[in-house]
Amino acid sequence: MAQKNKWKKLFIKVRTGNIPWYLKNKYFLASALFIIWLTFFDRNNFIDQYKLHVHLNDLRSKKEYYAEQIKIVKLEKQELFTNMASLEKFARERYMMKKANEDLFVFVSEKKKD
Repeated sequence: MAQKNKWKKLFIKVRTGNIPWYLKNKYFLASALFIIWLTFFDRNNFIDQYKLHVHLNDLRSKKEYYAEQIKIVKLEKQELFTNMASLEKFARERYMMKKANEDLFVFVSEKKKD
């Protein structure tokens, strides 16, 4: 209710000619319109800039994560190609390879049905 009275008093002042200073000041009005324009209507408004900033931070954190993963994979690759025992273990586990005189057993776990 107080807000309604405030606007009512403002309109009464405008009708009687007692206009507040901020409505007479063209620089204040231009600045206010400019800020409103930048906040809501411009192609590069503040809201979109904030969303882009958040997205950029997310991408930077993902970049750091993937850089760490690349380092880990490079170390695994180096270990795999320099050590024959690890290469043999990798081939047996991933690709189910075996030597000519070996038998291969694959255990598959059954899914429980409810």
